[in-house]
Amino acid sequence: MTNPTAGLNCPARIYIHTLKDVGAWIISKVVLDHSHPCCPSKAEMLKQHRELSMSICRTIENNEEAGIRSSKTYQSFVAAVGGHRELNFIEKDVRNYITREVRNISEQEDAKEFGKYLLRMK
Repeated sequence: MTNPTAGLNCPARIYIHTLKDVGAWIISKVVLDHSHPCCPSKAEMLKQHRELSMSICRTIENNEEAGIRSSKTYQSFVAAVGGHRELNFIEKDVRNYITREVRNISEQEDAKEFGKYLLRMK
């Protein structure tokens, strides 16, 4: 499970209202109570702290080209380092990288090739 606190109905919230006429936001209420323990040592797994290194990205690209599923790619990283807690990214980051980068590059290349084909057909 990637986010163990997701199903705990935690009451912690920040309520924000927008004032459309002036383009401002107002914080109307802040609830700091949590229904689960908060652990500052887990902060490294917040989205802004996760990253894929160049070598990880290259491995993801190679595995995608070889037809290896993203879940298997992620599990290979987990096995290589001895557990998912040792990684500074989650499986979703692998899937997002494939969707945003690898497949986008493939679509761009397909479009270029199709353009070249149309030019040859003139």
